[in-house]
Amino acid sequence: MTQSRAKLLVTGGDASLNDEVRRLLAERFGGRVELVPAAPGSEAAAPLAMLAADAMPDGAALFSVTGQVLWANARFHALDAGTKSKVATIAAAAVASWNADTGRPVTDLRHEVSASDLSAEFEIVLSRPAAPSGAAPFSGAVVVVHDITAAKRRRFKMEAIERAGGDLLRLDADAVRKLNAVERLRALEGKVVAYAHDLLHFDHFGIRLLDERSGKLELVMSAGLPPTYADIDIYPLPEGHGISGYVAATGQSYRCDDAGNDSMFLPGLTGARSSLTVPLKVQDRVLGILNVESQQPAAFTDEDRLFAEIFARAIAMAVHTLDLLVVERSTVNRSVSSRVEDELAAPLADIVRELELLHHSVPAEPETKLHITRIGADVESIRERIREVAAGPTTLLGVERAMASSTRDAALAGRHVLVADDEPKIRRIIGDVLRHRGCEVTVCDSGVSAIEAISARAAAGQRYELIISDIKMPDRNGYEVFSAVRRLMGEVPVILMTGFGYDPHHSIVRASQEGLQAVLFKPFPVERLIDEVKKGLASQSKPAT
Repeated sequence: MTQSRAKLLVTGGDASLNDEVRRLLAERFGGRVELVPAAPGSEAAAPLAMLAADAMPDGAALFSVTGQVLWANARFHALDAGTKSKVATIAAAAVASWNADTGRPVTDLRHEVSASDLSAEFEIVLSRPAAPSGAAPFSGAVVVVHDITAAKRRRFKMEAIERAGGDLLRLDADAVRKLNAVERLRALEGKVVAYAHDLLHFDHFGIRLLDERSGKLELVMSAGLPPTYADIDIYPLPEGHGISGYVAATGQSYRCDDAGNDSMFLPGLTGARSSLTVPLKVQDRVLGILNVESQQPAAFTDEDRLFAEIFARAIAMAVHTLDLLVVERSTVNRSVSSRVEDELAAPLADIVRELELLHHSVPAEPETKLHITRIGADVESIRERIREVAAGPTTLLGVERAMASSTRDAALAGRHVLVADDEPKIRRIIGDVLRHRGCEVTVCDSGVSAIEAISARAAAGQRYELIISDIKMPDRNGYEVFSAVRRLMGEVPVILMTGFGYDPHHSIVRASQEGLQAVLFKPFPVERLIDEVKKGLASQSKPAT
């Protein structure tokens, strides 16, 4: 079936000029239109010709060799005077250039100009069609004016987002290594919030990252969202866990135009009417999601979706790089500690042998033997400290010295402390040290059991005076324990612990914003823990006995 073609009537004015207009339009639109000369004197000819010209999506005009408009459609006439003047100047220059070098093939020229009030951007395309065989060449210019305002703004925004993404990824490894987990993530969070607001115009958004141990999507950054948004347990599943769960499970972005009629929508912002959720991906691996909500229906476009996806990729890469630096730090610490242990093993063994020789060869003078014994004890202490450091976050430093002191400390005596850690050795050491100093200690082997103990004590009208919790536990993380304390026991001080600054669900950042007492990076000296415990308890009034 032959496709029909639109028919345009071209008439009015000088007949020879009409022929030229028909020829030029035919060259521009090819076989898409059929140009029909109107019968002379036809009443419909002139209105239809004007309608056809005005129906063109772009401004169009014929310019004479002197830069005068010979013909133009309504779109061109609607341009502001300043823009039309700029186009005329460009057309005159183009014609002069073509006429000055008649031996060189004429090629289309392109320029970009702005409206006088900078409210619009235009691309100007100038051409001189070849004359038909035997006809005199057209000495002016055909000008088409494209409105590229939306495209140019889109390009500028894309470039700005790409620059912002580059800034997120511009992480000085040496500088980052000097920052602790709180400082690293706060620096990244500050950039993300600023760029999301300025470039994407998202006033309400949240970022959730996948915690591989618990399998949950943990809220790590947010702006404009209520605190209850963090309390929703969301897992990366395509059903039953809202849009965020679906996006994390499938790796596909999701635009919700009507929250009230979308069964997948889980409310975050009070009164939210629409949302946009995109995955944070590194290659094919989903690290988490970026969720944006609005109180307006259908607030987000496919263009917003595209920009958010690009920005989300940069966030994912920045988060991934930070995690790699933390893992690198942990690996390097273990490697260095192990190397130091190997290097010192032989010299320490030699010192021990020399001490044994001295012990058997010198006269039995009590003072000399005391010195020999002390040197031997120092050698063993050096060995123990190296072993503790090499063990990394599975142990603490200075345990033997701390356990050697069983004197009750007046600042700790009778104070009720809860300790939660899924590492048996760590929780046993901390519990024993605090008990030796006089504390009443409850030890929990998981985040769930810690929250249950906190809830039970609160239900009985009592409270712990200080909580010590590991961050990385498989069932409930450090922030969830901290949150339970704040909810059930108010301003009771909380100390969080983590190995080498590792904080996959970013508990430190979230808890620090809400009054965290302290953060200890394993392996830390036990005496440092005791100092922080004393500081925390000093802020609490001692219960009546």
